[in-house]
Amino acid sequence: MSDTIRVAALCGSLRKASYNMMALSTAIEVAPAGMTITPAEIGDLPLYNDDIRQQGFPAPAERLGKALGEADAILIVTPEYNFSIPGVLKNAIDWVSRLQPQPFDGKPVAIMGAAMGPLGTGRAQYDLRKMMVFLNAHPVNKPEVFIGMAQTKFDADGKLTDQPTREFIQKLLVALQAWTVRLKG
Repeated sequence: MSDTIRVAALCGSLRKASYNMMALSTAIEVAPAGMTITPAEIGDLPLYNDDIRQQGFPAPAERLGKALGEADAILIVTPEYNFSIPGVLKNAIDWVSRLQPQPFDGKPVAIMGAAMGPLGTGRAQYDLRKMMVFLNAHPVNKPEVFIGMAQTKFDADGKLTDQPTREFIQKLLVALQAWTVRLKG
């Protein structure tokens, strides 16, 4: 591992002006020294179909797997749809989980999310944590970052205006940095 921790970021919302894209932008902005965060594209993956996979992985799945595999750590920023994760995020995870080597295996992962309701993606994040267990990834346990009532925390330009939330994101990234160093030794 180099001195710089390279983080690949997955955003479970494809809408450019989504609160989760705004939260990811904030994470990039407040990342600690020695950490870079690069968003990975997940919107161009076909729906997972094992018949397609058996013919060969589509280029977008290969590209995503390479980005995650080369990263030192992963950041997942997710909305909550119907009490769980969005289909586009599940689809991305399903595709790359079949690659060899499997890019989540042994990888430190931080999870956060924003929603307009008061729970701020808690249920979606817990579903993601279950998936990370199966994938043998190592999620950061604390702090948990649930950005509830997101519509009150970002301005019209997409800037996070809520200082306590900004501090929670910073603490999560510092914890991810420390966890990555610890796991990678």
